[in-house]
Amino acid sequence: MASPTQTPPVNDPHADEASFAETALKLGGKSDDEARRTGAIDKADDQVESLFAPRYQTVNSPAHRAVWERRVPAAEFVGTPAGVPEEVEHIMQASLDVVRRHKDAGTLYNEDERVREEVLDELGQAGYWGLLVDNEYGGFGAEFTAVARFLTQMATLDGTIAGLASIHGCIGAVDPVKTFGTEEQKRLWLPRLASGERLSAFALTEPGAGSDLTALKTTAVLDGDDYVINGEKLFISNVRPGRTIGLVCLVDGKPAVIIVDLPDEENEHFQLKKYEIFALRHLYNRGILFKDFRVPRGNLLTPPKGDGLTIAYHGLNLGRVSLCANAAGTMRLMLKSMLPWAEYRVTYSEPIVRRELVERRLGEMAGLIVGADALVTWCANLLDLGYRGEMECIIAKIFGSEAQKHAAIELFMKTHGGRSFLAGHPFGDNVHDYLAPCIYEGEGEMLGMAFFKSLVKDHGKRYFEPVGKAMAAAGIKKPNPLNPRHAWVLSKVAGPYVRWLLGRKLGGQGAAELPATMAPALQHHAKYACYQLPRMALEIDAAMQKFQLKLADRQCKMADLSLRTQNLITMLVTALYANQQSDPIVRDAADILCQQLRRKVSGGLTPDRYYKQVTDLGRRIAAGEADGVGSLGLGAITPPPILERYDS
Repeated sequence: MASPTQTPPVNDPHADEASFAETALKLGGKSDDEARRTGAIDKADDQVESLFAPRYQTVNSPAHRAVWERRVPAAEFVGTPAGVPEEVEHIMQASLDVVRRHKDAGTLYNEDERVREEVLDELGQAGYWGLLVDNEYGGFGAEFTAVARFLTQMATLDGTIAGLASIHGCIGAVDPVKTFGTEEQKRLWLPRLASGERLSAFALTEPGAGSDLTALKTTAVLDGDDYVINGEKLFISNVRPGRTIGLVCLVDGKPAVIIVDLPDEENEHFQLKKYEIFALRHLYNRGILFKDFRVPRGNLLTPPKGDGLTIAYHGLNLGRVSLCANAAGTMRLMLKSMLPWAEYRVTYSEPIVRRELVERRLGEMAGLIVGADALVTWCANLLDLGYRGEMECIIAKIFGSEAQKHAAIELFMKTHGGRSFLAGHPFGDNVHDYLAPCIYEGEGEMLGMAFFKSLVKDHGKRYFEPVGKAMAAAGIKKPNPLNPRHAWVLSKVAGPYVRWLLGRKLGGQGAAELPATMAPALQHHAKYACYQLPRMALEIDAAMQKFQLKLADRQCKMADLSLRTQNLITMLVTALYANQQSDPIVRDAADILCQQLRRKVSGGLTPDRYYKQVTDLGRRIAAGEADGVGSLGLGAITPPPILERYDS
């Protein structure tokens, strides 16, 4: 992914002005404190944006253009699997072999049921922790597209170890140092992070600061050549003595990130807060207490623009795609474990694998897997090309986490019945880990609103903000075009908006240029998405007109518009991805998912032909048609044993 040091600076003539969000909230009558806090987050977003060349910023991203342009740039919704250099492929296979060997031997976890340090050390020797570190700093410089797809493979063996790679390389210390560190800082930390000598975590959340990152209280005060840190962090994954963390704290009242090498043992200045937590049961998740803890002043990261929030936001996109990749692997493991049980379990003299409800579950699980694969490939490609990818990665995160939740409860658990809750069953042992990704990297509906705000931000600044400021300056709280004074004020600023609106309503939209050859069903879905996405612009604009500055309070409306836009984009990406695949299982699974997404957008009823298609797909999966490497790859996955057999 392009780094700030590789991107020419973008001049922002409005850098010192109040942010769009701050202005809108003040005009909307919000308190100065809420406007200030929201404005700080909005400014951090602008600062991250300015780190990317204009071509790769949000307004020029595929998701944004699909809504606001007259024709969807369909070619930009196609992801291409990355080629993997021989050295990187060797590292990936060696890492899989380490986990497979320990899993088969029953030595993956220690007495606390956490991944053993010996396993983490062996993964370091294999090169696992250095995949995303550049060669010059002791890593292997793998493309993120290749790493993301590899994490799906790793998740079919162990989702926790796949997740640790994301914690370490995406949201941990690797990305902040790699992207924002000085040359001296890179040479100090990256070789040790690449080798696994120092595994990393990112310490952002606090007891009172989660979604509201402006509520940070941990401080770092300069004292001579050291920063003295005081405060508490909570829910920090992969934190243990001896780890290296990116610590988000306040320096001179502003958010900052300091790289901290934690001591090898707890002491009076550094302690871990232990608590029982159901999720993340195979890795260490702790709170951190700092009391007059000293770190060298040279550990402070200084981005070319912005502050610690800028750094925090930058790395989250990688983590969001990794989460979706992990879900794709986890759902494969669920699907593979459903098959032997469905063959074994007999009710009323018939194996349940022959029951329509079970066949439907198998087919729908395949659709969720293909959708996750498609989004991972597409988003990782965009990041490798240099796009910021904020909106696209949010789609992947929300889809991956919600798909995994649905698969776990509605498909996996219900097929296995009461045995799901036995100790030793994948569901019983991991149910909280299946659900928790809905919260990781930002709770889903909150992220959906962030997606919506990114979607409307440019439109609002371009057309609505001038009107709002003019009304405020004239002392008009609720504009009425029939009032001559109001009409006069509006006439001075509303011209560009009126021209946009009339042009959009009367000018129509162009047909998207889809691939010349597409399977009819997939082409049908792609055309529908390309037709509906530009139409969302008018519906979104209508909501902005109706609620004006109060739209920020209409969270349910924002969430609805956001999700329908996300579903259309997921439909398009999935159809285009499946069209590149030769395997009929993948194509038919994509068709199933796209039909589901279309009904969510349109509110239509489920036709009988859908049930015929999805149950037929389920029967083919049960017959082994999804086992091949070119398909879902289920043949390479070892299912867990059937518990409490009744024929023994």
